[in-house]
Amino acid sequence: MKQTTQTAVRTIEVQRFTVTSSKPFQDVLASLQAQIGQPAMNVFSRDIALAETFEELEGIVSKAIGASGLMEFMRLDLGEILRKQRGTNAPKALRLIVGNPLIMKQMLEHVPDVGSYAPVTILIDERPDGVHLSYDRVASFLSPYRSQQALKVARELDSKVEALLVGAAGSD
Repeated sequence: MKQTTQTAVRTIEVQRFTVTSSKPFQDVLASLQAQIGQPAMNVFSRDIALAETFEELEGIVSKAIGASGLMEFMRLDLGEILRKQRGTNAPKALRLIVGNPLIMKQMLEHVPDVGSYAPVTILIDERPDGVHLSYDRVASFLSPYRSQQALKVARELDSKVEALLVGAAGSD
């Protein structure tokens, strides 16, 4: 049997949500961390793999998420590279990979490509005008796939993340 390969290119317009805070970087980060679950990922991954039922999996996720309904999967200290060159006065920049596996599952059932967009990225970075918290809306990524079920979940996730960012930026 002859094997074939297909390629495709899809244009996706992305909506970026950004809120700017005059609060110090560490205060913004602490506010975010207070709302996002911080599980030990090696234990979380092991427990997910060992779960024998979906109900067990739901319980594991429920224990891992924070008040926002989200958990941190990973963080990348992008500012570390700048500090190597510029020293401790370099602007801080941090990329948080956050999400909720149960929310992702709801979208994945309808649009397999959602795995490229979830969990989501929150970018926190210092600029001359303040600390920026940026997020690319999942609904904008999923819009071209035309799945109303996935879009409904994505919009709810977008609202959840945006409320988290606005809360972390908060008033001084």
